[in-house]
Amino acid sequence: MCGIVGFWSDDGIHPEKFQATISKMTNTLTHRGPDDVGVWVNDKNGIALGQRRLSILDLSAAGHQPMISENGRYVVVFNGEIYNHLSLRKSLLDEGAVSYNWHGQSDTETLLAGIEHWGIVETLKKLVGMFAIGIWDYTDTTITLARDRIGEKPLYYGFQKNTLLFGSELKALKPHKDFAGEINRNSICLYLRHSYVPTPHSIFNGIKKLPPGTLIQFPLKENVDTLKSVAPMEYWSLAEVANTGLNNPFKGSDAEAVELLDKQIRDSVKLQMMADVPLGVFLSGGIDSSLITSLMQAQSVQSIKTFSIGFESAEFNEAIYANAIAKHLGTDHTELYVTSEDAMQVIPLLGKIYDEPFSDSSQIPTYLVSKLAKTDVTVALSGDGGDELFCGYNSAFFVDQWKYISKIPYSVRKLLGDLIRCAVNYPIDALIKHSRNTNTRFVKLNERLTSLANRLNKVDSVDSLIYSLASVIDNPEDVVLGAQIQSNYFTDICKMSAIKDIKPRQMFLTTKTYLPDDILVKVDRAAMANSLETRMPLLDHRVIEMAWGLPMLMKIRNGEKKWILKQVLNKYVPNHLFDRSKSGFSIPLAQWLRGPLKAWAEDLLNKERLVKEGYFDVEYIHEKWVDHQDGVKNNQTFLWSILMFEMWLLEQ
Repeated sequence: MCGIVGFWSDDGIHPEKFQATISKMTNTLTHRGPDDVGVWVNDKNGIALGQRRLSILDLSAAGHQPMISENGRYVVVFNGEIYNHLSLRKSLLDEGAVSYNWHGQSDTETLLAGIEHWGIVETLKKLVGMFAIGIWDYTDTTITLARDRIGEKPLYYGFQKNTLLFGSELKALKPHKDFAGEINRNSICLYLRHSYVPTPHSIFNGIKKLPPGTLIQFPLKENVDTLKSVAPMEYWSLAEVANTGLNNPFKGSDAEAVELLDKQIRDSVKLQMMADVPLGVFLSGGIDSSLITSLMQAQSVQSIKTFSIGFESAEFNEAIYANAIAKHLGTDHTELYVTSEDAMQVIPLLGKIYDEPFSDSSQIPTYLVSKLAKTDVTVALSGDGGDELFCGYNSAFFVDQWKYISKIPYSVRKLLGDLIRCAVNYPIDALIKHSRNTNTRFVKLNERLTSLANRLNKVDSVDSLIYSLASVIDNPEDVVLGAQIQSNYFTDICKMSAIKDIKPRQMFLTTKTYLPDDILVKVDRAAMANSLETRMPLLDHRVIEMAWGLPMLMKIRNGEKKWILKQVLNKYVPNHLFDRSKSGFSIPLAQWLRGPLKAWAEDLLNKERLVKEGYFDVEYIHEKWVDHQDGVKNNQTFLWSILMFEMWLLEQ
């Protein structure tokens, strides 16, 4: 696990400035790699590469980067882990690549040997792992950037003036003199809609995220205008995986499917337990993390280390369930109960940790559990990916009922939505204001009815329904001044898939959007801020391919989500310890914004401040704040998005 950075420039920068610039860029990523630093410069070709290393495999100098291939053709900077690199070395030997003189046991060296023997694209297809890679090819004078199949590791790139910049995080690009840092207002719209800036966009003009499962190659012999038009190409397609699995589903019995899935996830866990440093696992007590914990403990000769976060509020606390799982499995368990004071200590760090606006509020407990784990381990496994692959999300009502709702004429649905909205805006609000149960029964009724009204008013197709379910607000253009969502990336992703059935279609779109741009961003930045590597066995591409080949009836049966994962987990943990409703890794944010976080939030949402910045409709935000404070509506998600943007802006 590391941080990588690089640039190419054709403006004749002096070699000393190359060295100084790449060193400054590299050192912005010290948190991602505190153990070692390396830079490499080729001023003749205008290339500079840098890497910060968190040593996990082969802790010796033999793993130092940037690394040059044995034949001298390639130079690589690499962030991530290749879990099957030892078997790849064997394949190289079996295929006659015996002249390679191994210098150590690092997976980076294996990567370079594979590229020499198989080429870049074929090597990428053989990798089992998570990665972001930058490769300089002397022979072809080409820079290649590549990202893992599902997007566990980040990679930003783009041209600023005539300079190509790339790096693991946006902050790594800023020390370069050509980086402009112009905020894209349309990206702010996308951020407010989703709580994150979706791929391929970034918050800055001219900078993009490389999509998962793709590579992009810049032949530097071409002119700059041609290079700026180069587009990524897929080496692995989730759409193909999904369509293949749905069209040729597994034909065996339930018992056979459970055994095969158990074996595949077990193998993934075993590979991801490979490390030359201490490792543990995040345990929330839910199905996914409990399964990963179970399979780790089953393959360990000693008690594995598990880490959990809890809350004093029973509504948000899953630590008691994690503790029960840990006791049953016999793990070495550590837990931390989070207070609003703990959150206040983390909040000032968030704008720097997430150097692009990001407002999934579970970023706070994720940071704290990462900090907790780092006290004992350098690597932590997690259960992320189970919801996307095995139908685990709670957006059940509209997805399940759409086939009935869609039969109602749109004009009638819209009228019904307007009537519900009127009811919400007057009689129910009046009841809320005079009720002692402001924060419970009536507010929840208000939220559900408002959501229903919004869907009935605006949803007119399966994709618009899924888009609406993936949106925090449906009208970000009304909030961001001088902006609009010009291109609908969501529609483009919809076109990738021939999936017609709504449930697998939603799973596909969630895996393409929410998983890499929310879940994986949250975990990567929170963990790397603590110099902790995270690994996700359920996102092994072989598990993904197997999951898409399982019939939907094995994923959700009689309304029971993640049915087959529960069957696998039940081999290791009794059903009563994990079979309960899903609550998620969330914090009591609504209450905190009305209490201990109120003064901090009011300072950031000060009208004069917002007007001076000039990004938002200030009255719109003020109205949302007042409604939230009065208990009329729970506007926590929208308000947190504005607050996190403001925290990010303070770091610019």
